[in-house]
Amino acid sequence: MKILIADDHDLLRDTLVMFLQGEGNIETVTASDFDGAVACMDTKGPFDLIMLDYNMPGMNGLNGLKKALAHNGGQRVALMSGIATKNVAEEALAKGAAGFVPKTLSAKTLVNAVRFMAMGEQYAPIDFMTQEEEDVAPNPLAEKLSRRELQVLEGLSQGKSNKEIARDLDLQEPTIKLHVKTLYRKIGAGNRTQAALFAKEEGLF
Repeated sequence: MKILIADDHDLLRDTLVMFLQGEGNIETVTASDFDGAVACMDTKGPFDLIMLDYNMPGMNGLNGLKKALAHNGGQRVALMSGIATKNVAEEALAKGAAGFVPKTLSAKTLVNAVRFMAMGEQYAPIDFMTQEEEDVAPNPLAEKLSRRELQVLEGLSQGKSNKEIARDLDLQEPTIKLHVKTLYRKIGAGNRTQAALFAKEEGLF
């Protein structure tokens, strides 16, 4: 079984590879952005399954999924994400994704999900897909911030620089600096570390 894993977070990517290769009969190839994933499809394929991070550079959300699904006459492509909503997952599955994989899955569940999808089935965790979003109490911290500020805060929580966050969101670095300054004021943080800790304490990411 040959799997392509494309994610811009080195630690997460390496961890996924370790989990999958630990099974003994799964070969993995990795890429750090969407363009790199496409290059791997062209030069190292075919793959039994391609796993793409929803937020990595070049993806442009579901546009990247659509391109990957159509590449070279059709691919089995699954979407991974730590922040995508149930609605995004549902739309991805409707567009033909092999599955939607939250990054919170346990190692054992992840391996089983990969095998399931590689065999031609469509996967999405039942608990994630059946949760009632309207019944979830709003997060007080999240309510203070705009959607873009939340995206920037997620980047800070991952230890990314302003330049990296700007690249991920396809924005200019001065714009990110402005968002950082604004969200600091809104949540009462004095620096990046405090902002990341606040986000973690509130269970945002």
